[in-house]
Amino acid sequence: MNGGTLSNLIRSKTDIVDIIGERIPLVKRGKNFFGVCPFHDDTNPSMSVSREKQIFTCFTCHHTGNVFTFLMDYDKMSFNEALKYLGDRVGVDTKGVSIKQSNTKYSRFYEIYDLSVKYYQNNLLSSFGSNARNYLENRGIDKDTIKKFSIGLSLPNNNDLTELLTKKKYDIEDLNKIGLSNNNFDIYKDRIMFPLFDINGRVVAFSGRIYDNRDESKYINTKETPIFIKGEQLYNYHIAKEEVRNSKYLIIMEGFMDVIRASTIGLSNVIALMGTALTKEQMKLIKRLSNNIVLCLDGDKPGQSASYKIGEEFLKENIEVKVVSLPNNDDPDSFILKEGKDKFLSYIENAVNYSDFKINMMKEDVNFNSDIEKANYINKVIEELVSLNDEIRIEIILKKLAKEFDLEYNTLGKRFQELKDKSNVKKEQKVKIEPIKTTRKNKYNQAIEQVIYFMLTNEWVITEVEKERLLLPDEKFRILVQEIIYYYKTFGSINVADFYTYVQEKKDLVPSVNDILNGQYNEKVDRDTLFLYFGVIRDYSRKNQIKRLKEKMINEIDPLEQARLADEIRKLRIGEV
Repeated sequence: MNGGTLSNLIRSKTDIVDIIGERIPLVKRGKNFFGVCPFHDDTNPSMSVSREKQIFTCFTCHHTGNVFTFLMDYDKMSFNEALKYLGDRVGVDTKGVSIKQSNTKYSRFYEIYDLSVKYYQNNLLSSFGSNARNYLENRGIDKDTIKKFSIGLSLPNNNDLTELLTKKKYDIEDLNKIGLSNNNFDIYKDRIMFPLFDINGRVVAFSGRIYDNRDESKYINTKETPIFIKGEQLYNYHIAKEEVRNSKYLIIMEGFMDVIRASTIGLSNVIALMGTALTKEQMKLIKRLSNNIVLCLDGDKPGQSASYKIGEEFLKENIEVKVVSLPNNDDPDSFILKEGKDKFLSYIENAVNYSDFKINMMKEDVNFNSDIEKANYINKVIEELVSLNDEIRIEIILKKLAKEFDLEYNTLGKRFQELKDKSNVKKEQKVKIEPIKTTRKNKYNQAIEQVIYFMLTNEWVITEVEKERLLLPDEKFRILVQEIIYYYKTFGSINVADFYTYVQEKKDLVPSVNDILNGQYNEKVDRDTLFLYFGVIRDYSRKNQIKRLKEKMINEIDPLEQARLADEIRKLRIGEV
């Protein structure tokens, strides 16, 4: 890494809150901004982002850094890639910064898919593709949409793609391995080809659809491969992550055709699960985008059942979602085709809270002519209300229940309170308070860490520390102090975020800097306070020296040397040295 003027200039023109806020939702609390940490399995916002210091810190996993380290860890950029990315954003020339082309073990797989996409696109645009183009046009997929989603066409009864790729020296075993060939022959024949993208926008698989009435499977999808693990992908994620920043909410659908259809009416803040299950990996990706979620799955019974299950998963993550229930068993694709943009958008705008959706789902298969089933239903609804934190909504729902079933509101309120009290008792019983394991810092460590923090945040302290010539027994602190002094003398100023960039080259110091930045310290310092800390450090250092000399004197057999050591100990005790 480079701690010099270019990285400092780019960092100084960049606001870390803007960069992180574009990737994960942030909420301002006091001086800082807080969000769900993307570097561990976080359910409550534990990552703090400081606009003043231009650093981020997670109070749970202690991941710490500046804007460069965030992009390197979150977007998997190299330092130079982060430098160029931010330089382009703030208008700083980075032509002199070189970026090595990454050559991972899967690079050739991505190359193969890139060539395959171009080959299929060319087929669709050729004379061979006229029938497929007509089919897409009749389905409301225009040329712009075809281009946006890189839709193509595989040709019938040939082996063109496999032959093309092997002529370009790609290994046939690789083609079989990544799902383009089977037994050395093309898998996809005479199908409209929909590329499936990974979260970075690289094509990693295909879904091939028939476009005539032949008796074959409607879709053939790429098998799981080293670069395509279905449970780790979300269709359209690479586009949606940009759009969510503007719309402030995310729509989740089932299939890629739903997403493509939504794009034709101007909705791009949409992703597809490509199925009805939600994996832990997908949940992590979604949480990075937004806490404002609208589930718009298929309107049939399996789709509504999936909305129920997925909604429960979001509740576990403390995310309250909204649900759209499309009528007539429609999916978003078919609904938009039949009813149009405005009708669909009205459904999105009027999505119901998941708890209301869940209560409606509870009515299914209940025989309301049976007093027992009716009572069971009412009790289940009240149990559901116990988990809500909105007193107004609770009262509204209880009043609806009372009116719907001709019951006294007080009866329902009493039952709610009973269940609430019982739930609180269970929570108290489950809570087992574990002692927090912490390493207790001695007065010396507290003092030196506070002084180092002051050095990073108050330039005048650096001069005082250098003049004081403090003797620091701990080597890691000694080296860190020397590096701060050197940095200040070299660059003429110091900033926490810029020093963090500089110190990344010195791997042994990074843990110490992280500890300092993760600590709770006094922010304001004056000369009297600083010298009190100096006194603690000098006292500790003196005691350390006395202890070392005593140990040396025990092992010394020369009487004259013993006397000299005793005199040195005496002088240290009375403060002569």
